[in-house]
Amino acid sequence: MALPTRVLGRTGVQVPIICLGGWHIGQPAIGDAEAERIMHAAIDNGVTFFDNAWDYHEGRSEEIMGKALATGGRRQKVFLMTKNCGRDAEHSRQHLEDSLRRLQTDVIDLWQFHEINYDNDPDWIVERGALAAALEAQKAGKVRFIGFTGHKAPHIFLKMLGVYDQWATCQLPVNVCDYFYRSSIHEVLPVLKAQNVGAIGMKSMGGGNMEIGGRIVSGGVATAEECVRYALSQDIASLVVGIDSMKVLMQDVALARDFKPMAKAETDALLARVQPFAGDGRFEWSKSTQNFDGPYHRRQHGFAE
Repeated sequence: MALPTRVLGRTGVQVPIICLGGWHIGQPAIGDAEAERIMHAAIDNGVTFFDNAWDYHEGRSEEIMGKALATGGRRQKVFLMTKNCGRDAEHSRQHLEDSLRRLQTDVIDLWQFHEINYDNDPDWIVERGALAAALEAQKAGKVRFIGFTGHKAPHIFLKMLGVYDQWATCQLPVNVCDYFYRSSIHEVLPVLKAQNVGAIGMKSMGGGNMEIGGRIVSGGVATAEECVRYALSQDIASLVVGIDSMKVLMQDVALARDFKPMAKAETDALLARVQPFAGDGRFEWSKSTQNFDGPYHRRQHGFAE
């Protein structure tokens, strides 16, 4: 059954307003069989945008997603995104070949540079040849579209937008606290719209899913439903949601299927409730700590895991 869709920037592709997150689905505790069952049900319910990354659970997320998509013509039904953790040409090429093999596909629909979180990351991908390798892969037909992700600060997103003028997408934090702290909503989303770069939201609850919530939910600032509805009411094409059970999948599907943008009065009331707690980053650790930085990227920058 179809879900509401939006155009993903310059790709021109219509994607569902929610996207199945690759990190959550690859958690070993779920088990391969159940993870595959959830992904099959997601497709059947219109969640045909899948997120992943080369480093999620040391490749397990890609491997299990590849298995789930390998049967029943499912790969052809899904707009498949994964991420490159390399910052130079050699590692970028290796990561792409690893991802293609694990995902059991000949082409990645959207290949994003992962965790552009540090001020020198945009410099590195240009100076060390990673961007050139991505464009080479696109020309070879192994990648359809190229984008980037990050979760630290607006100025880093804006710097990344400056090193290349044909980015297809940008994946970034979009939540009620972001409105008041290192705000993607204020500083980045308008630029993405002006440049026709598809905005993909994430961390709508500060990290978590509909069942357990994230820091914003556990802190009592907003409910999980309010967080998702608020994020979907922003100028984004799709929202990556953490799905690790059939129950969570169906909750997200129901919310997406019945989605109506927040009215101004409801939005204003929610933001007024959030404002006293949002300005110092206490509910957005991904921006203000290394707690959400992947081990691979910590090692790249010489930090302890």
